[in-house]
Amino acid sequence: MKRYLPVWAITFLGMYAILPQQTQAQAKSEWAYPGARQKLTYKTLEKGDRIPDFSYAGYMGGGVSIPSPAVKITLSAAEGDNTAAIQRAVDELAQLKPVDGFRGVLLLKPGVYNCEKTINITASGIVIRGSGSGEQGTVLNLTGSPHVCISVRGSVNTKQTGITATMTDAYVPVNAVSFQLSDTSGFAAGDTIRISRPVTPAWVHFMGMDSLVRSGKKQTWMTGDITTDRVIKKTEGNNITLTLPLTDNYDETYLGKNGVTVSKITSSGEITQVGIENFRITSPAQSGTINEGHHKAFTIRGAADAWARNIDVFNTMNSISVSDARRVTLEKVNIRHETPSKGAAKPADLNGSGSQILFNQCNIQGDNVFYFATGAKVSGPIVLLNCTFTGNGWIQPHQRWATAVLVDGCNVPNGGIDFMNRGIMGSGHGWSIGWAVAWNCKAKTYLNQQPPGAANWVIGSLGERTKKAIPFDSIPYLPEGIFDSHGQPVAPSSLYLAQLAERLGKGAVKNIGY
Repeated sequence: MKRYLPVWAITFLGMYAILPQQTQAQAKSEWAYPGARQKLTYKTLEKGDRIPDFSYAGYMGGGVSIPSPAVKITLSAAEGDNTAAIQRAVDELAQLKPVDGFRGVLLLKPGVYNCEKTINITASGIVIRGSGSGEQGTVLNLTGSPHVCISVRGSVNTKQTGITATMTDAYVPVNAVSFQLSDTSGFAAGDTIRISRPVTPAWVHFMGMDSLVRSGKKQTWMTGDITTDRVIKKTEGNNITLTLPLTDNYDETYLGKNGVTVSKITSSGEITQVGIENFRITSPAQSGTINEGHHKAFTIRGAADAWARNIDVFNTMNSISVSDARRVTLEKVNIRHETPSKGAAKPADLNGSGSQILFNQCNIQGDNVFYFATGAKVSGPIVLLNCTFTGNGWIQPHQRWATAVLVDGCNVPNGGIDFMNRGIMGSGHGWSIGWAVAWNCKAKTYLNQQPPGAANWVIGSLGERTKKAIPFDSIPYLPEGIFDSHGQPVAPSSLYLAQLAERLGKGAVKNIGY
């Protein structure tokens, strides 16, 4: 088995990058700053939009300690393929009755577990725990044909109840927690609703996305609806209040009068209280294009209140995907590549395509990669907190309008942080992100572009500002997003932690290790 340099070195770089920012954070951002009694004060855009409240990202909606349920099954490594033995143990746990939401922990003793197939977690309340992520700990070694090491997956089935109304406000700004409905009868506190924002020709034209042409063929940016689910906190008359702020605005000028629909829904099949922790995943060194088959580390889909922590990953590609999931924390997940990928199309090591996702103190070392990317129509909030990514790569929300991404205290010394219009890249990725913030970061370069009707911010960050045209054009440069206090870190040193402390108290910050 190959020996690898310890990942603590990468982690140390991340700590080193963060500490000076905390001590130097003396400047003040006009967009978010401590006001009276240290309560955060926000500057708004003309129509009331502001930097979103990102504090709802993470396990249980932020500020909650990750639990350590009891071990129910212990397993040792065996010669040959260990997949079947691990899967049997997981399936055995799935048959147990949950206690306080947990069925129990499968503990993998130290050793090398060769795995030729995917390990699947499809029931709630199950945790796979290793005995350490070092060489002498628990090592899941990927063998055989390319596959995902661990898949956490629910089978979510959503149904419309038939109770539907329309949003009647002419304009609802980002971060709003309430709005008016045409009819609130049938809606009540605790109900889950689906807000459907239509992708209208008027909005696509406003965004400049109706003129994408590649190789003489028209490219389609988006069709259908952009949906986001919320829970009702209360109703008063025709007004409805949510438990989680909205991550985009709604403008009837482009969406049509009564164009946004709100429907009561029910769902089943989502799995909850699932975790993977304290082990290492290894793969043979992989280099090639993203279209080739590659080993991957893990995926989380159709799950809520899940986590992955203290995991070291070596040589996987498109390593980790969190999609169609909510309230998920990835903490101290470290990825290292021995060889770079090939080609202009790059793999994404962290795919954050869910809602309320927190990547906390994660580290990646590799070249020709997207360290972080998003999929299409992603409604955050999504937070990268105190992460360090070394090599030639980018933090770059990827395609078709994700909203509310915070890059907070992150270090990308040889790469970039891009909030951009990707134009005809891919199959017409176009505007990839709105309402994104880079806060007190360090990067080699920033490409911060301003979408029509929205904003992206780079605040208190160090690195070169760049301007570019839409990809494959040289002119004109696209409008630049908002830069504030560039080159001088601001207070608070962490926007996410300040928002979390304000919403839930200092104990919530301590609960997540700060």
